[in-house]
Amino acid sequence: MTKTRKIIAGVVAVSLLAVAYGYWQTRQLADSPLTVDKETIFTLPAGSGRVVLEAQLESKHIIKQSPWFGVLLKLEPELAKFKAGTYRLDPKMTVREMLALLASGKEAQFPLRFVEGTRMQEWLSQLRSAPYIKHTLADNQLATVASALKLEGEAKGVEGWFYPDTYLYTANTTDVAVLKRAYQRMEKEVEAQWQGKMDNLPYKNKNDMLTMASIIEKETAVSDERSKVASVFINRLRLGMRLQTDPTVIYGLGPDYRGTLTRKDLETPTAWNTYTINGLPPGPIAMPGKASLEAAAHPLKTNFLYFVADGKGGHTFTTNLASHNKAVQVYRLALKEKNEQ
Repeated sequence: MTKTRKIIAGVVAVSLLAVAYGYWQTRQLADSPLTVDKETIFTLPAGSGRVVLEAQLESKHIIKQSPWFGVLLKLEPELAKFKAGTYRLDPKMTVREMLALLASGKEAQFPLRFVEGTRMQEWLSQLRSAPYIKHTLADNQLATVASALKLEGEAKGVEGWFYPDTYLYTANTTDVAVLKRAYQRMEKEVEAQWQGKMDNLPYKNKNDMLTMASIIEKETAVSDERSKVASVFINRLRLGMRLQTDPTVIYGLGPDYRGTLTRKDLETPTAWNTYTINGLPPGPIAMPGKASLEAAAHPLKTNFLYFVADGKGGHTFTTNLASHNKAVQVYRLALKEKNEQ
């Protein structure tokens, strides 16, 4: 073999070794785990290219600095089709799995739980503190929500018309978008209950039924009591008796409620105070769940006109004032004994 051929052969061999080494190093990088030790939220801004992506991953200590990152994207071009967004990275992921996630566009989803029986003001506070929400509402006023969702001029208002549930959202979802989903859910559920409701209930419209459901929601958390509570209020409406339910008084007092209802509170007229007004208040006092909506649409058929807490988490239901007063005495005695222990 001539000297020239030996040189060429040596260069080829070195080149092949270099390619093999580079290929091996690139594979090592692809199969190496991320350098995070806990779940990490990573945001890739819109318009980011390979250089920006690599720089961000290194600066946030998600991957180790490596000369082979760009080579990996060339060897596996499907991994180079990454999309802007906010992603949830698991410490068990490899670099390849992480890049595949970025290429899939499957952004991280964040849960937001709205609980039954809470009010719109509480929902708006939750939205304000929820991570990665894009805030577009100027303030926490119900009128602002109504305007943002274009509810002005409708018979129904804002309170009560949003379905309590856990909603998943991605980063930069607007507060209005989340509320719109909850509103559409409640509209659908109310319509279904309205269409299937018991005949001859004393409701003029869906808002009345939803208002009843919200009162039921605030009066009891015991599942098998909801239809009984509904029966009490339905019976009272039919007889022309005032509902006399404390949660409506509390709602009417608004920020003036200090944690305990007084006789003066019960006697102070507001649009929602069912001790001073006849019939249902003008609208819901909270966001009811499905069980309370079902109870409002399908109340139990009873002769009950009264109920009072039994001191055990539930209520005692009675058909006349004398029995009710006796149940109240029993409750007060139990409460006194409990406080003395």
